[in-house]
Amino acid sequence: MNERFSASGLMNPFFPDEITFGEKGVTFKVKKMFNSTDNFVFYTDISGVEIENSMFFSTIRVIPRMRPEIIINNFSKGDAKKVKELILDKVQS
Repeated sequence: MNERFSASGLMNPFFPDEITFGEKGVTFKVKKMFNSTDNFVFYTDISGVEIENSMFFSTIRVIPRMRPEIIINNFSKGDAKKVKELILDKVQS
């Protein structure tokens, strides 16, 4: 599968957040100026996905079963919808 989505460069042009889909799970990379956080979650460990839409961008909240939610910001509304669909498709299959 190996699909990759990047957050918009308008809000954070040098360090956009990323989502990468793999065969067994999804990796969420939240970037900051001096560090980044990679979270890998197996599809079977995801209990839900929420999207919060603002005027221009969306925030994606992924809710794993046994750890805190993962929040990734500044995705286009279309990318956020596609990410949610891909995750839920993998979780249900």
